[in-house]
Amino acid sequence: MHAQVFISLQFLAAIARWLVFSTGRWLCLALLGLGLSLMAHSFVVANPTGGVQPPLSTRGADIIDARGQSVLLRGVNWFGIETELHVPHGLWKRDYKEMLAQIKSLGYNVIRLPYAVQSLRSTTISGVDFSIGSNRDLEGKTPLEVMDLVIQEAQRQGLMILLDSHRLNNQRIPELWYGDGFTEADWINTWKLLAERYKNQPNVIGADLKNEPHGRASWGTNDLATDWRLAAERAGNAILQINPQWLIVVEGVEKNVPGQQLQHWWGGNLEGVRRFPVRLTRKNKLVYSPHEYGAGVTNQPWFNVPAFPKNLRDRWEIGFHYIAREKIAPILIGEFGGRQVDAVSKEGIWQRQFVRFIQEKKLSFAYWSWNPNSDDTGGILQDDWRSLETKKQALLNTLLPVATMAVQNPVAIAPPSSVAPPSTRPPAPPPSRPSRTPVPPPSPRADKRLALSSRIQSDWQTGFCTEIVLQNLTPQIQRGQWRVAFTMGQAQIRHSWNGDFSRQGTRYVVTLPSWAQTIYPQQTVNLGFCADKRGTDYQPRQVELL
Repeated sequence: MHAQVFISLQFLAAIARWLVFSTGRWLCLALLGLGLSLMAHSFVVANPTGGVQPPLSTRGADIIDARGQSVLLRGVNWFGIETELHVPHGLWKRDYKEMLAQIKSLGYNVIRLPYAVQSLRSTTISGVDFSIGSNRDLEGKTPLEVMDLVIQEAQRQGLMILLDSHRLNNQRIPELWYGDGFTEADWINTWKLLAERYKNQPNVIGADLKNEPHGRASWGTNDLATDWRLAAERAGNAILQINPQWLIVVEGVEKNVPGQQLQHWWGGNLEGVRRFPVRLTRKNKLVYSPHEYGAGVTNQPWFNVPAFPKNLRDRWEIGFHYIAREKIAPILIGEFGGRQVDAVSKEGIWQRQFVRFIQEKKLSFAYWSWNPNSDDTGGILQDDWRSLETKKQALLNTLLPVATMAVQNPVAIAPPSSVAPPSTRPPAPPPSRPSRTPVPPPSPRADKRLALSSRIQSDWQTGFCTEIVLQNLTPQIQRGQWRVAFTMGQAQIRHSWNGDFSRQGTRYVVTLPSWAQTIYPQQTVNLGFCADKRGTDYQPRQVELL
């Protein structure tokens, strides 16, 4: 993304935020011939990607894991290492582990993590409030060591990482893979360093070789100075010599493709693949990755023709989707996003159409962006770096999976909500490793329309967090003024999400919000709270649907 980024460095050291989200909720496996089968697993080192068995490879239009099962990558871009701060953004507001947990809790399974060659050569970082929870781990670390810790925590939480060479210097996106004071050797050698460094880190699944080639960049011209297809082969094969397990992700260009039919975004033009495919030493490691945006980024000519929006699908077929349709290689939409998701504005119409296209074609994606401080697109998070852009997440929820916990409790992504931050910090921060101790089985009422389950997500010395889940197991839409009740003794709720909690003695009643009054088939609604312990009898009991 070439948006100008606005960064606030006003650290709120005295008002640290505390919130724990689900860290082991789901993973999506798209099983060939059986459609979309969804399951989640407890995240342990032996299962570092939440159910996917690395390494990943390709088969026709599919990305597959080591067992040959198709995998849909559903991700976000969390940028910042490629900027002058040299760390993922938002750490002036929040704990990095908490940020990863929230990404996981929403149903995403991969993070596209941008970096700059200049950033990884630096020895300093900024933009981190080290007084916030686990951010203390980052103090005194280099940018590369911060990347290590983010990747390791992502593994613990069952998130995959796609590394993205976003910039050469930490100021702008260059046209080519060299320039801005760096050579092709600098670019390739950085990839070789990362391939060696993370070759035994199974949740690092691949290399997005260069972000958004544009301008002079060409495809199929055989000009060694500008032909991005040839440069991608050189870099991709150099990486595979060191780390043959990675996916090699190749973006398109903007123009300069022999015989191209359309205008394109930076990195969006893959028209040349049919005549001039990328040739890797390992053919089953290649993934093509276009970028796509709406009129909110630039009001391109194709948004202003009478055929809009009916012209969009033909554009996407010509520009990149023929690659998957003809089973040449898989497609991963490396970036798409925008502020508007309504049914009236050009950007909103485009974004709705594109999400529907991704859903219909079963494409992998990484949304731009998790960050709210992308000037022309905004993000999934609001400016407080905690609350969700609810309408945007509601649209993306149509691409995210329902899941089933390994303990047979139905769990999945929550419908969108803005989670209010707590007013005070608890006596101690959440632990680095959440508990997997389940809550005793619930006692649902005799209503077979909705399944009810609960579990303790995290449990530490002074507090804990609990998740309660409703799932519609019927083929019909279920509507109602849903309320959940439970008993809890020696605990005090500090903050909650997705419900209005009222208390009378040890009995609590939770009224679900208005958006949760309609629950579609197989949809789940999850709510929950974090609480301070006031004794040993703190676990919620007698959880039931009223």
